[in-house]
Amino acid sequence: MHRRHLLLAALGVPGAFLPALAHAQGQGAQQGAWPNRAVTLVEGYPPGGVTDLASRAVADPLSRHLGVPVVVENRPGAATSVAATYAARARPDGYTLVMGTTTLAINQTLQPTLTPKDPAKELDPIGMVFRTPFILHVHPSLPVKNTAELIAYCKANPGKVLFGSPGTGSVSHLCLEMFRARAGIDIVHVPYRGGTPAALDLRQGRIHVVFHAIQEANTTLADGGTRGLAVTAAAPIPNYPQLPPISQTLPGFEVYFWQGLFAPAGTPAPILARAAAALRAATDDPDLRGRMSEQGVELVSGDAEMLRGILLSDTRRWGDVIREGGIKIE
Repeated sequence: MHRRHLLLAALGVPGAFLPALAHAQGQGAQQGAWPNRAVTLVEGYPPGGVTDLASRAVADPLSRHLGVPVVVENRPGAATSVAATYAARARPDGYTLVMGTTTLAINQTLQPTLTPKDPAKELDPIGMVFRTPFILHVHPSLPVKNTAELIAYCKANPGKVLFGSPGTGSVSHLCLEMFRARAGIDIVHVPYRGGTPAALDLRQGRIHVVFHAIQEANTTLADGGTRGLAVTAAAPIPNYPQLPPISQTLPGFEVYFWQGLFAPAGTPAPILARAAAALRAATDDPDLRGRMSEQGVELVSGDAEMLRGILLSDTRRWGDVIREGGIKIE
């Protein structure tokens, strides 16, 4: 819990949150129209992770703009399917919203038995919240200093370079599978149960390469335990301006983990519009943007159509990667 409190403080989430919520709830009760009571924001990951912390950081300004408490409720499990299904089956009255992520796009091909079967039809998009790219980093013993050299090394040593990931079907894993296909290299995938054990083994040299989220790569990059080669963003990022985009070597290679706000399908348009306006005000807040950027998270003021488009395009893209790579959850 100590680490979580430090991260929440770094993101600027107020410690004395309940009094502010109680005040907001008193204001909301006088409005009569939506919302006039607390709104539940369902989060598909456990407390303390980057998505949970981002949800809580955004919930505070959302609460202020809506005039009622916005209470984060963690419902982790089944690759965020538990949270998404709970929200999809809730009453479409605006009082249950959910933070959907890239996993909504991945699950449709990788785990088609999970619900919701078709998030684009069972959930109404409200707007984008954030996106974060990945860092391609290697153990210092690997004699490469950039993406082109890594590709050349893999081609000269087929089947010998070990690429770790936080788990089969994770965005990090699919990113490396896309890298494998685009670069035309023969590598070995080593899945872990989470990003931290993969980072530990990368530091120890038990594996050679990982695509890590910025938050997971920070420590080993800072102390020289690993060497950064590139980022999966379209351009250099503020946290690591010295690292070039992979797209300079593999044109069009751009990967983000994203999070967006959704409501149950059938939620009235006026409610969606008000929720979208509050979300846009929250993600446009320069102070919050600055604090989140320090954590490697880019707040995105994208509307419902942008979120819908990203969900559909990622469903196609990751579906192709999964099918072409023959990727299965064992």
